[in-house]
Amino acid sequence: MRVLGIDPGLTRCGVGVVEGALGRPLTMVDVGVIRTSSHLPVAERLVTVEKGIDAWLDEHRPDAVAVERIFARSDSSTIIGTAQASGIALVAAARRGLPVVLHTPSEVKAAVSGSGRADKAQVTAMVTRILQLDAPPKPADAADALALAITHLWRGAAAERLDRAALRAATAPALPARTTHLVTTSRIPRSRP
Repeated sequence: MRVLGIDPGLTRCGVGVVEGALGRPLTMVDVGVIRTSSHLPVAERLVTVEKGIDAWLDEHRPDAVAVERIFARSDSSTIIGTAQASGIALVAAARRGLPVVLHTPSEVKAAVSGSGRADKAQVTAMVTRILQLDAPPKPADAADALALAITHLWRGAAAERLDRAALRAATAPALPARTTHLVTTSRIPRSRP
């Protein structure tokens, strides 16, 4: 399975493609950052992000897309741009009919490092180790995109298996009821002489 991870951002949107399967070694296919200038109007920046994501989808043809779920941070000045970039990523993937999964930052940190409170340096170090890279991916947005793809391959694959099993169980024909033969005995009171 091939997954495109997207760490949305209006100035830097991290993108990373990882290939592999649950329980098998993972391989980095490509990693990068889509950049926009803060001097441009927001609409033009969003078009740049959209074109960049479209190019990654066209070039790498992923089976699924994993996007970081946006949450309100203490710095609300960046949340709107991040949410807008996230929406662009969701639309670009949905337009192609690709499954899209949102993963929270703490879920990603826990998946790659074992701790939902890991810092960026720990996540980057683990991504480097998991993918057996010669050097850590830079900037952090690129490493985060790879971490999203890894998380989906590990957690998303398991969740998809459970969903498929539940669907098969729900749509499977009902088994015929088992017939049990019940043998009863009755006591007939004996008359006493």
